[in-house]
Amino acid sequence: MQMASGPDAADRRDVDAMGQLEGRTALVTGGTSGIGLATAVRFAAEGARVFVTGRRQPELDAAVATIGEAAIGIRSDVSDLDDLDQLFAEIADHGHGLDVLFANAGGGAFGTLQDMTPEDFNRTFATNVRGTAFTVQKALPVLNRGASVVLTGSTAATSGTPAFGVYGASKAAVRQFARTWASELADREIRVNVIVPGPTDTTGLRGLAGDPASASALVDQLGAGVTMRRVGRPEEIAAAVLFLASDESSFMTGSELYADGGERQQ
Repeated sequence: MQMASGPDAADRRDVDAMGQLEGRTALVTGGTSGIGLATAVRFAAEGARVFVTGRRQPELDAAVATIGEAAIGIRSDVSDLDDLDQLFAEIADHGHGLDVLFANAGGGAFGTLQDMTPEDFNRTFATNVRGTAFTVQKALPVLNRGASVVLTGSTAATSGTPAFGVYGASKAAVRQFARTWASELADREIRVNVIVPGPTDTTGLRGLAGDPASASALVDQLGAGVTMRRVGRPEEIAAAVLFLASDESSFMTGSELYADGGERQQ
């Protein structure tokens, strides 16, 4: 029997060559470094048009250059509601809506209960909680039916790690958002999930330690507490975010996906 060939085989090759986000539009907030930048690069490689935000223009310009022609940079601070209004107005003007929203912008600092200050508390919750909530709320008019929303959680939300109380509490709030929003947006077939990275070698993580020597010691210390005996790479977390953003996770919503090297399984 002769094997099938011709246009059908060529079509199959074309499908195989397509990226997982081919023809889709994505937004990555906090996309100028670390996990956000790695994810934006991966989304673009998978065929998506990628909007990326950051608070500082030089870093934003550098990120767009790294991501390539598929990237559109918009300077925006998620803790500023006027910035968010402008962000989604610009996205709406492009006329494609959003198929993927990666609400990644966030941050925090070390601080025990004794050392906690109102300023640190307000800054962390303004970005991680308030910023995430209003990013997703203001995205609603441009989210296409069947879109995927991915929020950034943390293993700190499920542990009692000293000096991570405020940061962990803010990420616990993000986890609860996902549970609620998954139910509220189900009628639009919009899925909401949380990516939970373990310690990941980013400039943000190293910056917590201050000087380079202390940063390397911090990375080694955190890696020793992971089952795989190392910290993660931003590209590894980006691969997990891609799974949640794509049709490969079509029966997942309100869930957490741990990409932590086994840290929370010990």
